[in-house]
Amino acid sequence: MLALTSPVRTPFHRVPAGAKLLGLAGFTFGVALIDAPALMLPPLALVAVLYAICGARFAVSGLRALKPLWIFVAVILVWHALTDDLARGAMLAARILATVALANLVTMTTRLEDLIAVVDTLLRPLERLGLRPGLIGFAIALVLRFTPVLLDKGRALAEAWRARSPRRAGWRVVIPLTLVTLDDAEHVAEALKARGGVPARSRND
Repeated sequence: MLALTSPVRTPFHRVPAGAKLLGLAGFTFGVALIDAPALMLPPLALVAVLYAICGARFAVSGLRALKPLWIFVAVILVWHALTDDLARGAMLAARILATVALANLVTMTTRLEDLIAVVDTLLRPLERLGLRPGLIGFAIALVLRFTPVLLDKGRALAEAWRARSPRRAGWRVVIPLTLVTLDDAEHVAEALKARGGVPARSRND
């Protein structure tokens, strides 16, 4: 769900990564405490305003990145409708939509290097226990970088299947997507090996 840094400059690009991550954590914690559907309207409105502040081009790009999320929202709503608890389903769906949308905004307005630096700083005290902050930061960078890439490849495989068969692709693209993922992982591993391996610390040290 997380997009790469947006080329569209916004006021939030100037906000420090640590402050944005702290705000995201506080927002997520506060939303998790809400237990009434009506009370989810202000958080959703807040996120919508934040996207609007960034401009129409940014907002459209951000909403497009959230497209896969609507599947989960629909499943939650349908399930709770079938169990006669649609109000709770609406609350959960709104909670997921608000938190993921805000997280997406943070990643779109923050350089990956800055996010890694924050994680590296937070985990630095654990070095005494043998933990390598640079390794964890690098793993986070890979997840953020390759999640949208794999989503795009999954969509491409599904479209290729639909072009050749009237049936839905469904689970049939799982094996090809797994093979593509393994191939990409092998290429990344070879590239890392050629560059001396994973850094023990971030580049900002």
